[in-house]
Amino acid sequence: MTKIIVDGKEVDVPAEYTLLQACEEAGAEIPRFCFHERLSIAGNCRMCLVELKGAPKPVASCAWSVKDCRPGPNGELPSVVTKSPTVKKARNGVMEFLLINHPLDCPICDQGGECDLQDQAMAFGVDNSRYAENKRAVEDKYIGPLVRTSMNRCIHCTRCVRFTAEVAGTADMGAIGRGEDMEITTYLETAMSSELQGNVADLCPVGALLPKPYAFKARPWELGKTESIDVMDALGSAIRVDVRGREVMRILPRVNEAVNEEWISDKTRQVVDGLQRQRLDRPYIRKDGRLVPATWSEAFAAIATRVKATTPARIGAIAGDLASVEDMFALKSLLGNLCSANIDCRQDGTKLHPANGRGSYIFNPSVAGIEEADAILIVGSNPRKESPVLNARILKRWRMGGVDIGLVGERADLTYSYQYLGAGAETLTELGNGKGFAEVLIKAQRPMVIVGQGALLREDGAAVLAACAKLAGAREGWNGLAVLHTAAARVGGLDLGFVPAQGGMDAWAMTRPGALDVIFNLGADELEIAPGAFVVYQGTHGDRGAHRADVILPGATYTEKSGLYVNTEGRVQYAERANFAPGDAREDWAILRALSEVVGAKLAFDSLADLRKALYAAHPHFARIDAIEPGSINIANAGALGTGAFTSAVDDFYLTNPIARASAVMAECSALAKGRLQQAAE
Repeated sequence: MTKIIVDGKEVDVPAEYTLLQACEEAGAEIPRFCFHERLSIAGNCRMCLVELKGAPKPVASCAWSVKDCRPGPNGELPSVVTKSPTVKKARNGVMEFLLINHPLDCPICDQGGECDLQDQAMAFGVDNSRYAENKRAVEDKYIGPLVRTSMNRCIHCTRCVRFTAEVAGTADMGAIGRGEDMEITTYLETAMSSELQGNVADLCPVGALLPKPYAFKARPWELGKTESIDVMDALGSAIRVDVRGREVMRILPRVNEAVNEEWISDKTRQVVDGLQRQRLDRPYIRKDGRLVPATWSEAFAAIATRVKATTPARIGAIAGDLASVEDMFALKSLLGNLCSANIDCRQDGTKLHPANGRGSYIFNPSVAGIEEADAILIVGSNPRKESPVLNARILKRWRMGGVDIGLVGERADLTYSYQYLGAGAETLTELGNGKGFAEVLIKAQRPMVIVGQGALLREDGAAVLAACAKLAGAREGWNGLAVLHTAAARVGGLDLGFVPAQGGMDAWAMTRPGALDVIFNLGADELEIAPGAFVVYQGTHGDRGAHRADVILPGATYTEKSGLYVNTEGRVQYAERANFAPGDAREDWAILRALSEVVGAKLAFDSLADLRKALYAAHPHFARIDAIEPGSINIANAGALGTGAFTSAVDDFYLTNPIARASAVMAECSALAKGRLQQAAE
């Protein structure tokens, strides 16, 4: 730690701090445009000028380290002044320069009301300008369907350029020209290729880059803001849902250092239109081969008739990828009251099972622990598609240096370099014999083996998991087995034990012809149920599950209900309701509670509070929000490794669930991504 005086106040800060960070530690407000805590230092805007005792002129505090400050002639501590007349005059001059070419179109700019330039011009600028020349004009650029440009406003802070290079890892954006002719653009004005590109709109301090789907739809002061959790993948990124009336207008990231830092994926951000399109807003019953509208009473009566006409062994339930813990707990309780053992939350067929210990199905090192790993082996996964924000954390670790990364599976552009070891199980067998990259893992202090669902969906999935657990090894205070999930509901379902009981059928067995008479489908839209069974579909969109259903019970999306989710690292998270479901749609647990009484298997709770009380009694760790319950690994009867290549569980990043498939924006992004792949293949 190093001592420094800021505006007469002595503070003790790390020597690696910049003057800007030291000043803020002392409580001083330092304006900035180009500086960002998670990006490299550029020193472009000069707005952060401060007066450093002994320096001949004001210095850029973002580019001057505390350790570079010299003591006074008699050993006095370095002294910084942030509010002197010299500093004020310097900042006024910088702001005057920045506004020379800025169009000053605040009343029509979508950034108005939350614009850094607007705020800082009021706080640190002047009310007149000495420049009367014509402002320069810059053509707007096409950089994709997610980010809208208004490049006349650009002040060349280069935050977007540094983000795409350093965080997204794609180097999509750059600068051309010099001086007044400098312009920020993509290569040949093509669409950006990153799955994180929407974050540049958050980073832009002046409204030159804006979220295109949200443009001109609302002003920030019109919106109600709710803190929640994302469910588009299993990372559980912290988000803020902005709502006007009953409609979600936009989704923005929140800072959570342990999970997503302050980034979110493009699917998380721009799936908003999918929340309104193709919604199920009333019950339906299939009559004469067609789904026709019905009342809740009619729908419940039809279900009760079929349930009472069969035996418990012929009834089953499958939970989908977006279900909350409360919904799955209610469904499991209902099947328990009906005395059925046929339940499963693994609609993709993964071989994970709670009997192997909680440590066998969570990301044990934690997401933040990626930054501590000194060797990473990726097995059967493409993190860039399966969890782009987590992949950015791996890129961050790679940029820090001192880490070896190996890949077993599909060769892909992961935005960082790695050692390609092989395509499938044969390579994993060689590593198990201590060859090649296995030596790196053995020598590492904190090895990490990231196992994707693509490697666990196979018949030998349990053997793959056991082999990866062995490669991860055991270190004191470190469990290197990291299971990367793609479904937000999966870890919560496994924690609940939402898997077949003794003698019960798994999801794939339940979907076979003639296997069951009645299937409760809680939003499982990624599998095909064979003809024959009577399917009760509880979901939000007219997707695959609704097309197969005999009765549809309209549910609520993740923004329309309060619910618990458990992310891939086993962290319990709370999603708050931001708006209300359309029409007659209801929260899934409430639908199941009402249905249970009609089918003669009444659930023992009448409110969400009662449900959670029962949930916490049965599974106490769900009550510890934002905590990770550690688990052991006890994989028995894993079998032998097979042969063949591993494939990623996610083929199209943009269309992985019913909400995303209902989104026109995601459809456009998907088409662009497929076009890039086809062009690369040619």
